[in-house]
Amino acid sequence: METDNILSQSISSAADKSAYDAACKRLLANKIILAWIMKSCLEEFRYTSVDEIAAKYIEGSPQIAQIAVYPDEVNPSSEQIRGSQNEDSTINEGTVTFDIRFHALAPGSHETIRLIINIEAQNNFYPGYPLIKRGIYYCSRMISSQYGLEFVKSHFEKIKKVYSIWICSSPPLYRQNTINRYCFQEEKLVGDVSEPKENYDLLTVIIICLGSPNGQRYNGILKLLEVLLSSSRKAEEKKKILQEDFHIEMTYSLESEVWRMCNLSEGIERTAVAKGLEQGLEQGLEQGTLKAIRSIMASLNLTKEEAMSALRIPDNEREKYLELLHQDDSMEM
Repeated sequence: METDNILSQSISSAADKSAYDAACKRLLANKIILAWIMKSCLEEFRYTSVDEIAAKYIEGSPQIAQIAVYPDEVNPSSEQIRGSQNEDSTINEGTVTFDIRFHALAPGSHETIRLIINIEAQNNFYPGYPLIKRGIYYCSRMISSQYGLEFVKSHFEKIKKVYSIWICSSPPLYRQNTINRYCFQEEKLVGDVSEPKENYDLLTVIIICLGSPNGQRYNGILKLLEVLLSSSRKAEEKKKILQEDFHIEMTYSLESEVWRMCNLSEGIERTAVAKGLEQGLEQGLEQGTLKAIRSIMASLNLTKEEAMSALRIPDNEREKYLELLHQDDSMEM
């Protein structure tokens, strides 16, 4: 019976986590949020207002988890960049999709330039490979998939620029509150000849690493995204900051997504706490509390201190659990 109960909680927690991830993506896919990201990180939009970007330069509705990344057989007619819902399954990998994908027009150019921007929300900064390499692969896939849609035969001059933007909510300390951009640069080895930038500036990866509100450089887009994606802030607090600090109008759709994500976050926390307490009764209070702390850290991407606050561990006991957690970490290394 106890095993069945733990299994039931695990299944429920996984379902809540999946729903929470989907809510995060829907929040990020709001045009006003995308506009803030674009103005802060993309040079094409640096001198354009956020409201103007949202109203004039983001085309259509962003696609959320609709376009496949690793199709085994590429069928240009099936992976439509402008098309409706689309999901290709790969035999070995299953179906892996871009989180959010949309088109944007670059302002100030003499001709229409189409920017294909992919945004990925990433919790694990070290998933077993460098994230930058995955970002480059995603950009390469978005360029190659333009064949047969944006250009045919040898008309490579029609290739459109692509961006892959990664938002990391739980990076290591040394990466917190940082934004890095990776792109092609011309290097003159012999002579003084330059190629027009638009002929090679086709692929850019941007990695946004969020951090603590008390950390350095916590402002602008870093603050906006931390507030938006925080699993510990209440909905009313998020709404207040978004309205007062970023002048974001809380539409019915945006407000609904904020409330939904906060409710899901609370559900995940309650499940993690209940699971930890049950384990505590079975294995002894101290070990069970340690498991509860780690469970909440993993489920909600919290620090050790934040997890202990969520469990309401008394202040005079926290140093003990920090030491025990440190010992466990040392043994795993």
